[in-house]
Amino acid sequence: MVQNVASVIADLEPEDFYLLSGVEQGMRFSEYVNREKLPEYSRLTAEDVDYRLDRCEDRGLVERKTIQYEGFKLTFEGYDALALHAFAERETFDGVGAPLGVGKESDVYEVRSYRPLALKYHREGYTNFREVMKEREYTADRDHVSWLYTARKAAEREYETLEALYPDVSVPQPIGQNRHALVMEKVDGIELSRTKLTDAQVVPVMELILAEMATAYAEGYVHADMSEYNVFVTEQGVVVFDWPQAVPTDHENARELLERDVENLVGYFARKYPSHVDDVDVPELAATLAEDSFESVTEFTA
Repeated sequence: MVQNVASVIADLEPEDFYLLSGVEQGMRFSEYVNREKLPEYSRLTAEDVDYRLDRCEDRGLVERKTIQYEGFKLTFEGYDALALHAFAERETFDGVGAPLGVGKESDVYEVRSYRPLALKYHREGYTNFREVMKEREYTADRDHVSWLYTARKAAEREYETLEALYPDVSVPQPIGQNRHALVMEKVDGIELSRTKLTDAQVVPVMELILAEMATAYAEGYVHADMSEYNVFVTEQGVVVFDWPQAVPTDHENARELLERDVENLVGYFARKYPSHVDDVDVPELAATLAEDSFESVTEFTA
């Protein structure tokens, strides 16, 4: 857990981070890094490597395995520690708070700064590595892909997308990114899936989300994983979040993914509020979003 790692960091010394960084570097080439290579990767003496390995292993930051050689790899806690250390050196925030959401592919925590922020750790590839390698395009050009690389690329892609969309699209403001982690604005809202809309709110809220999707497309991106779990309803409107799987609009499947996003969103509203959402012509609605000429969903109802 991130809170545990945050408390461990206070006990770590600069050389511990050199060791962790050395293991990270070695994992670019193999899952477990040969102990004999760690002095080269970490720029520590062999004696110091031995001492630092024991310290980091005792704190759950590295894992040991004997194969043809004695090897070490970072745990996710070790990778968390490296990212937290980088954010601390940048003074991005000064403390880690309570969890905001924990899922299969990411963990999100509140962090303290001059204003409330959210720290998101990507976990792609750690438990379902083979599936992620097949599904995520950013692993397609590498022969050896570690879960560190997969998670880092997810964080990089999400951060880059948020930077491109904010503030024209209602997304969390991006603050910083390091390795598999990114810091962004903490949104005060309720997840759409847990929101009970009034009769008068149903269609307007759906139209707000569709309008954000249209603006995102005009700015060059398709969310590609739109659902009731990736939208906050706030006092000001809606905020669309969770963008690591976004694709550019010049992607060969962009229109297909946009139509799927529309189908997912409309399908949710139709299931939850059947008396307010009639049959919607999803292909035509998606085409209108792509053309940036969307005005009202009622134009596409039977």
